[in-house]
Amino acid sequence: MVDSLKFIESAKRAIEIERDSISLLIGRIDEQFSKACQILLNCKGRVVVTGMGKSGHIGKKIAATLASTGTPSFFVHPGEASHGDLGMITSNDVVIAISNSGNTSEVVTILPLIKRMEAPLISMTGSNTSILAQEADSNLDVSVETEACPLGLAPTSSTTATLVMGDALAIALLEARGFSAEDFAFSHPGGSLGRRLLLKVSDIMHSGKRIPSVDHNVLLSDALLEISEKGLGMTAITDDQGKLCGLFTDGDLRRTLDKTIDIHNTHIDKVMTAHCRTIRADILAAEALAIMEDNKINGLIVTDDDQNVVGALNMHDLLKAGVM
Repeated sequence: MVDSLKFIESAKRAIEIERDSISLLIGRIDEQFSKACQILLNCKGRVVVTGMGKSGHIGKKIAATLASTGTPSFFVHPGEASHGDLGMITSNDVVIAISNSGNTSEVVTILPLIKRMEAPLISMTGSNTSILAQEADSNLDVSVETEACPLGLAPTSSTTATLVMGDALAIALLEARGFSAEDFAFSHPGGSLGRRLLLKVSDIMHSGKRIPSVDHNVLLSDALLEISEKGLGMTAITDDQGKLCGLFTDGDLRRTLDKTIDIHNTHIDKVMTAHCRTIRADILAAEALAIMEDNKINGLIVTDDDQNVVGALNMHDLLKAGVM
């Protein structure tokens, strides 16, 4: 049985080697990197990433990262490119070719065709003297001193370094384009981040007849019936002009009962909370969540600029919408 310390030592050694390999990249962020960024910024089509084997797996991740951060991109397998998929590349595109050796046959085979269509070529290689590096308009050096694999065979440090270089490209382009969190959300509408950044209060609030609301002259007992019927744990209180003048919640009810107030003979305006927190319909639902959390409340009334009640929502609505 292998000593558990051996596992820990091996893992730490691998991480340290890969960490050192990544650190070396900082010194290679130079004019070649700037040129690559400029080529990508000027791209009128799509960024096409290609690579064989483990480089291909890394290429797929780089293409996905570029696409989700504002640079339209997709991956093409170099072997398939030689059998028809090269038709997916046009002269308006930019090709990013990845090869640690820089001489991978499947990648080198399609270079003349890429050159013929005059698509700009960016390479990521471990050898500046390789065929791929020499043919590229910009070569990004992702060479490593040693692989984390003790045999020096399995791509480990080299693939990590390539992935990090791809991330560096994506982030540099993101910042150059002024790509915002909202732009990111539009690329991820199905995820929790997309919901947090795209959903507005108006998208999830209760409106119309579903809004819990009573006149300020009604009895507390009538207000409780409205709270029960609408099921939001609260009701808005409106004045003679129909504008919000207060709020009554389940919590207010508990505090009221502690004072032994007669719910059948007390008017709601005597026990309501005036000057309550409100929100606008056009703010993000995530902002509504932050207001609730900061103020330790479970619901909010939505008003317009004239303090007319236009909606209501509570924590359950935010949870159901996936904002939490």
